[in-house]
Amino acid sequence: MKLGELARVSEAVAATSSRTEKIGLLAECLRALAPDERETGVAWLAGVLPEGRLGLGPAAVHALRGVPPAAAPTLGVRDAREALARLREVSGKGSAARRQALLAELAGRATEVEQRFLARLLVGELRQGALEGVMSDAIAAAARVPAAAVRKAVMLAGALAPVASAALDRGVAGLAEFKLRLYDPVGPMLATPTEDVASALGALETAAFEYKLDGARAQVHKGPEGVRIYSRTGRDVTDSLPEIEGAVARLPAESLILDGEVLALERDGRPKAFQETMRRFGRKLEIDDARSEVPLSLFCFDCLHAQGEDLLDAPTETRCARLAELVPRELLVPRLVTSDRAAAEAFLGEALARGHEGLMAKSLSSPYEAGRRGASWLKIKVAHTLDLVVLAAEWGNGRRRGWLSNLHLGARDEQGGFVMLGKTFKGLTDETLAWQTEALKRLAIDPEAGGYVVPVRPELVVEVAFNELQASRRYPGGLALRFARVVRYRPDKTAADADSMDTVRAIAAGRGYHVRRDPSAS
Repeated sequence: MKLGELARVSEAVAATSSRTEKIGLLAECLRALAPDERETGVAWLAGVLPEGRLGLGPAAVHALRGVPPAAAPTLGVRDAREALARLREVSGKGSAARRQALLAELAGRATEVEQRFLARLLVGELRQGALEGVMSDAIAAAARVPAAAVRKAVMLAGALAPVASAALDRGVAGLAEFKLRLYDPVGPMLATPTEDVASALGALETAAFEYKLDGARAQVHKGPEGVRIYSRTGRDVTDSLPEIEGAVARLPAESLILDGEVLALERDGRPKAFQETMRRFGRKLEIDDARSEVPLSLFCFDCLHAQGEDLLDAPTETRCARLAELVPRELLVPRLVTSDRAAAEAFLGEALARGHEGLMAKSLSSPYEAGRRGASWLKIKVAHTLDLVVLAAEWGNGRRRGWLSNLHLGARDEQGGFVMLGKTFKGLTDETLAWQTEALKRLAIDPEAGGYVVPVRPELVVEVAFNELQASRRYPGGLALRFARVVRYRPDKTAADADSMDTVRAIAAGRGYHVRRDPSAS
């Protein structure tokens, strides 16, 4: 298949909001791919580079838009894959220049539509709506197999591409080859946001409530080859976490697959900032020194395999009972099973008082749906909010093309100016995007300048929810918003009414809170 055909499908998928149409376009494309192109095509359409990033920054990639495109399509999917493989192999002194030259050569062989596709793929901007759920259904349609069988295979494989290849080659028989195996991590089960305890109980009636920990998700495997620990994305991080490896190695069970969170804790047991946990998680150098400075703790909340028995299809109640039998209480997430709203609200208050994000609410009867976000697991989070000023906006991509989307957000400083705290494009409806585009165009400092980023006069105030403020070298105030999302614009406020850096610093230090229960929390 020519790369241009893949690129045109990507743009067509981005241009439609119809899930059915997206699935149809993708399925037709998958059927047309040659067998040795399928894994590459599926990964690229999902916006993923299977071998990881190439060590090229956005500026280097976007600069290639100036390379004259090829007049006619001659570049195949295989050709592009091989060119990127050669580029990835470049290392040593002068490697950046050699990578740039190879990328320029590839761009020169690509048509305009192919150049756009490659540039967005390489910088992670290929957001055309071919997400895992849509792509799973497209694989099912292309291979004419049940969608549920594809979703389960993707869950077990932890990736779309090998499942697509197996389904298109061997149908249902190919999908049956994907099984739960020790040392082969599966995608984590995910939760859907809900507004509060009452809404969670309304959906589940009786629920298992657990502390919602803001740590690093970890899947821990124990078996004949010892203990291995995997990140949310399936990366082996065992060597970075010797204290976690040791804690699980001391458990009497011979074979286990545990799901949990790894956290850095203060002396009083409260969690340190997420940034502190991530500074340790996955670290490769000076592990012993880092361990003494920031020790990590494991808190488990699910058991996928125990003593030779696979538990993926067992109900939550059964899995958690096995977990409690095999793992000591100090390694478990605090848990309460109840249908009583007052008891659950008190449990939420306890979690917040101990410095955690909120609660998880889980159906007692649901299986472990790895890699999926469903209604069986719900999350209740309490988010901070700030009234911030829009300082600039970026033109959107994909279905947001033509709209000013990504907002640059700032708080008032002591001198009467504004200090940038971060960006967000989350929480914006199409109606809001259309309105804010026109409003920001009127506020543009240099309307004729063009460019990807549009600086604006600091006049629009927007209420922004976020989970945490973390230390940042990128922004002049030394702080950055984490998981920021737009709640609403505040036309009743002027820029002078926006929150100040003093308020921001107080929240960061734990001395001030603007809180709301936020159903859109990530």
